[in-house]
Amino acid sequence: MAAAAAASEGSARSAVEKLSDAMGEKTKQLGTAMQDTQRQRRLILVIVCIALFLDNMLYMVIVPIIPDYIAKLRSGEPGESPARAGEANSSWPSHNKTTVRIRYPTENEDIKIGVLFASKAILQLLVNPLSGTFIDRVGYDIPLLIGLTVMFLSTVIFAFAENYATLFVARSLQGLGSAFADTSGIAMIADKYTEESERSRALGVALAFISFGSLVAPPFGGILYEFVGKQMPFLVLACISLIDGLLLLTVIKPFSNRSRENMPVGTPIHRLMIDPYIAVVAGALTTCNIPLAFLEPTISTWMKKTMGASEWEMGLTWLPAFFPHVLGVYITVKLAAKYPHLQWFYGALGMAIIGASSCTVPACRNFGQLIIPLCGICFGIALVDTALLPTLAFLVDVRHVSVYGSVYAIADISYSVAYALGPIVASQIVHSLGFVQLNLGMGLANVLYAPVLLFLKNVCQMKPSHSERNILLEEGPKGLYDTIKMEERKGAKQGHLHGAGGLENSLDSYHRGASEEDSSDYEYS
Repeated sequence: MAAAAAASEGSARSAVEKLSDAMGEKTKQLGTAMQDTQRQRRLILVIVCIALFLDNMLYMVIVPIIPDYIAKLRSGEPGESPARAGEANSSWPSHNKTTVRIRYPTENEDIKIGVLFASKAILQLLVNPLSGTFIDRVGYDIPLLIGLTVMFLSTVIFAFAENYATLFVARSLQGLGSAFADTSGIAMIADKYTEESERSRALGVALAFISFGSLVAPPFGGILYEFVGKQMPFLVLACISLIDGLLLLTVIKPFSNRSRENMPVGTPIHRLMIDPYIAVVAGALTTCNIPLAFLEPTISTWMKKTMGASEWEMGLTWLPAFFPHVLGVYITVKLAAKYPHLQWFYGALGMAIIGASSCTVPACRNFGQLIIPLCGICFGIALVDTALLPTLAFLVDVRHVSVYGSVYAIADISYSVAYALGPIVASQIVHSLGFVQLNLGMGLANVLYAPVLLFLKNVCQMKPSHSERNILLEEGPKGLYDTIKMEERKGAKQGHLHGAGGLENSLDSYHRGASEEDSSDYEYS
């Protein structure tokens, strides 16, 4: 018996040791894989794409939920989903069923809904100048983690909110989280993918996730709200945010020791804003997104009045547009790889398509006809975004210091302007001027702005001629933290030659030279 027990104990110990060795080997292999530059870049791209997908899900998921939920707050029954409300009311007299199940928001509720929808973009607009500067100072990973944490907390608050004030606070907090997560995520992609073709491809993938999140969110939120309740859509999104944050901590390790005191000083955001080329790109991003931002809160009512659209048609209005958006991203990435100096032309072509499509929306008389101009609008937006977002990083590379937080904060401001005005201004324009005039105005604005992108023609042909980073680094530059490495090497070299005073002077001259806009520093390709 004792011998059998000893043999059993020995075999168990051997099995545990083998399992431990296997786990250790797998952990070692995972650690080795994480050190590989290509794999780490792909993982970073996945993390950022999930964050962008989540942010746009949060932006659009409330569209089918909030109008009905605010009506319930007015009637004093905020805790029920429509399906369960119908079950609870099944024993009531038939003349009461319609008044409970179908609610039409009052004019005051329309204003409340518009302000609630816009509050995220408004706070995002206000915080972005600060978040861009903060990202330039501390890097991209910690702000991304802050953004995901704030979005997680705000989503949980939204799930359990039971009055309008709490909903408003939660929605505004989502804007705060987005100001950090969106800007740092896009800037991180631009920093890790330094080749123009790779950068365009990576940003194109991120834009596809943005589009997918925006289009999937309304049916996702509506179905879960109908059959499970208000809390479930937000709890699911909160779990996605938590998982993405844990993945970020595992892959990037934001709080690992690094030489943050040697981080390069990025160009201040106010100087980037007055750069004429960056201003042209920012104006294009705002103008091209105005039709989408202004149509989202107004097109359902117009469809109901003019073509008697059913509920499912209004709910699926934008879903077919996802496919031309992805097609536009794909085409622009392929063209940019072959003809990178024509990015301005792809953006101008996209704005012309948006303008023409916007002008034809009021002429549609059924759902099938309406799909065509809406697909045209999303296809044009894909061309503009995919062409001009990498152009912002390129402009910073050739005209300023290659730190991307502030310039992508400007891009986020451009989007936020359109989406902050949309829910509030669009309805007022339709009420005072009409839906036809709204679309003609948006279309004309895009068509007139398209030639302005000619201003980018010459700068898109520029490239740095004498990169200090390329000289000091044996391998090609990989982004922000290679710039830190370069400065450390430069400091060590200067320290041997001139001492501490020489190091300080060399860093000062680097910052002055990197941000100088003298055309002698660049050559045409």
